[in-house]
Amino acid sequence: MPTYPHMLAPLDLGHTSLKNRVLMGSMHTGLEERGDWARVAEYYAERARGGVGLIVTGGMAPNAEGGVFPGAAGLYTPQDIANHRLVTDRVHAEGGKIAMQILHAGRYAYSPDCVAPSALKSPISPFKPRALDEDGIEKQIADIATAAARAQQAGYDGIEVMGSEGYFLNQFLCAATNHRTDRWGGAYENRMRLPVEVVRRVRAAVGPDFIVIYRISLIDLVPGGQSFDEVVQLAKAIEAAGASILNTGIGWHEARVPTIATSVPRGGWAWVTRKLMGQVGIPVITSNRINTPELAEELLASGAADMVSLARPFLADPDFVAKAASGRAREIAPCIACNQACLDHTFQGKISSCLVNPRAGHETALRYTPTDAPKRIAVVGAGPAGLMAALVADQRGHDVTLLEADARIGGQLNMARVIPGKEEFHGLVAWFQTMLDRSGIALHLNTRATPAALAGYDEVIIATGVTPRDPQIEGQDASHVLRYLDVLRGKAPVGARVVVVGAGGIGFDVAEYLAHQGPSAALDLSLWQREWGVSDPAEAPGGLAPDGPQPTPPARDITLVQRKPGKPGKGLGKTTGWIHRASLAAKGVTMLGGMAYKRITADGLVVERDGGEHLLPADTIVLCTGQDPLRDLADALPYAHVIGGADVAAELDAKRAIDQGARLAARL
Repeated sequence: MPTYPHMLAPLDLGHTSLKNRVLMGSMHTGLEERGDWARVAEYYAERARGGVGLIVTGGMAPNAEGGVFPGAAGLYTPQDIANHRLVTDRVHAEGGKIAMQILHAGRYAYSPDCVAPSALKSPISPFKPRALDEDGIEKQIADIATAAARAQQAGYDGIEVMGSEGYFLNQFLCAATNHRTDRWGGAYENRMRLPVEVVRRVRAAVGPDFIVIYRISLIDLVPGGQSFDEVVQLAKAIEAAGASILNTGIGWHEARVPTIATSVPRGGWAWVTRKLMGQVGIPVITSNRINTPELAEELLASGAADMVSLARPFLADPDFVAKAASGRAREIAPCIACNQACLDHTFQGKISSCLVNPRAGHETALRYTPTDAPKRIAVVGAGPAGLMAALVADQRGHDVTLLEADARIGGQLNMARVIPGKEEFHGLVAWFQTMLDRSGIALHLNTRATPAALAGYDEVIIATGVTPRDPQIEGQDASHVLRYLDVLRGKAPVGARVVVVGAGGIGFDVAEYLAHQGPSAALDLSLWQREWGVSDPAEAPGGLAPDGPQPTPPARDITLVQRKPGKPGKGLGKTTGWIHRASLAAKGVTMLGGMAYKRITADGLVVERDGGEHLLPADTIVLCTGQDPLRDLADALPYAHVIGGADVAAELDAKRAIDQGARLAARL
């Protein structure tokens, strides 16, 4: 009897069967746009080897105006079909199945040629779209159906029509973005006409023996969104039009509610999918923040869905299903939902990868091949950089010793995991410990390395991390002035009025930590829903609570200040910074930029702004003024390799640290 009988059970679709109930959800990686199709093929083939039931590609544009940005990948020419055939052949050779997502961006397109139901500019795009006429609508339908037929010619097992997240078809469904008065607007029967017609025409183009997934927005999370009765009405019509599967979509990209960030509770949207179960006769997939086989099994066993969609977890570990099926679930590298190397990269025009797994998106370039010349390697520092370097070197066959001055592994990850909303970092540290236990690495805790002790190794890797930077503020040695490490380690009491000096990532984390009281909303779904104003779409169209967010009162009166002018938090993550800023604002945290730190007194922090001095009253002042590399050992060993914070101490960048560690160990 398998440990995960529901997750690993096959799913019969009539004309074909999926070997398990796990879908690799669509993610835009940027690989297709690079034109290196061997690289694209290896990326998907590695996930197919890992045992996933069905892969869905990143969104492919059906035409130029529907592309998310100019030059977005699609299926337009015979050469495009041949390129995609390389991908499907590789996936099939690994025993997998793959569907191509067709994504029309509508008014979300970063292009002056974007089109939409109405000429209403999106808040997240610089361009006002052109409202389509009847001929324009017919062209979009025909182009989507043609893209589906081309996907079939390219060897795909199916397609997914993107009808959620506020993209083109979703824009027709909502009255807020569809102001039309013809047969494509007005009453809901008219507004849903386009997605239903698209599915009908797609099914006609591909015939009966082809998977057609429709990604349906079950909760829009925007004003003027759909009611749940309307969603059910659409779902039934989409089924009748010929869809094989309904996949859950959550929220529009412009919504001011987080949907996949690490602070969202695990499985936090499965309740919406559960509401649709039994309303249609085709399988229903649940998605968002499902990152362990235990949770996937629980959702399937409880009847929340027929299938689970995991997207970013397959960046973190392409062998997710295979490891679960073989009793090695603890070895699954965890997706911590940080967005730092995946979505942030996507919106910066970079190749999407993964903080936990730097090989994601780089499978053909970053290989951990067995060494033919094993070396004795010493790694100093068991933070993220040192841990990854040690594990990759060991995997390749080197003899590795890992030295750590602290009593535990993790380094700065141990600071992150005490922040409310960042509990996923517990799983990352636990995974590193599991992999150390299963490795041949000799781990020495409570051991401070010396040049003499490192003299006999073939290679030495210095990953000693960072030390807090001295801001040299007059009065900073007073007893009510704390360093962030003292606060996050719980070594000192903190008063009721706090000034946090420094508004980088650490400053924001410390402010969140000090403002918090009671249970973490990331671990309590009902609390999280109240804090962000999420309601049942059966009671409030769009799923936004009529009385808005109801945040928990803050534990302290906090002021967060920075030297540089402008809004604090501008340098935070591209796709998560707004969440951190909104969370602190909801807790009443005052955020000030353009402050010159003059001196600290018994009454607080004196700052200069606009030519005058001002006192920011405080019982406690916490210094989060940056870090410097901890390089004493590195400076004494000029031949050593230096990685992570010991190399560059810009913020606490675990993504760069882990990537550096992996790449160094891969080439030693």
